[in-house]
Amino acid sequence: MRNQRTAHRYRLSIGMLLALFGALGSFWLVELMNRTGEAMEAGIKVDEPDYIVEHFSFVRMTKTGQPSYIISGDKLTHRPSDDSSDIVKPVVRSIAGDKPPMDIHAEQARVDQDNTRVTLTKNVKIDRAASPAARDMHLATEKLTIYPDEDRMETDLPVRMESGGATATGIGMKANNATRQLTLGQGTIVYPPRPRQ
Repeated sequence: MRNQRTAHRYRLSIGMLLALFGALGSFWLVELMNRTGEAMEAGIKVDEPDYIVEHFSFVRMTKTGQPSYIISGDKLTHRPSDDSSDIVKPVVRSIAGDKPPMDIHAEQARVDQDNTRVTLTKNVKIDRAASPAARDMHLATEKLTIYPDEDRMETDLPVRMESGGATATGIGMKANNATRQLTLGQGTIVYPPRPRQ
């Protein structure tokens, strides 16, 4: 009888040990899976794009529901890490209100700060047609930062601008299209010769 109790205790002890090892093994397996998942997430590059759009067009509206500007390009790559977008062959067309439309072309652009800043780089060109209130304007630089919602732009690199037959070159520029103010850094302005009378 005593041997049966001892055998029963051994079986019970072994069963409890097996159950304990099973529970610890399950816990260890869950921890291992969690660590593997974390390692896999850490292995994913933080700067990987979440979507890429080719041949796109994006229209920004004013508060009154009118189109303000259009951004288009060959390819847009969005990165969720900083909510920025890189654009290949961007075109920005300003179509705000009564002002003459303005087209801006470049090789590359980066859109960030909640879509309120566009930095264009490489062979940046601006063309604005003449209107009753303004002369035509053509500008070239290698980098230009545009704040579309504020209708202003700036650069700290060399700029060449042509307007109404006059040519201006300088290092750095700030322009506010809303107030029609332009500040050109150190440079030269060449006016066309006056017509002979």
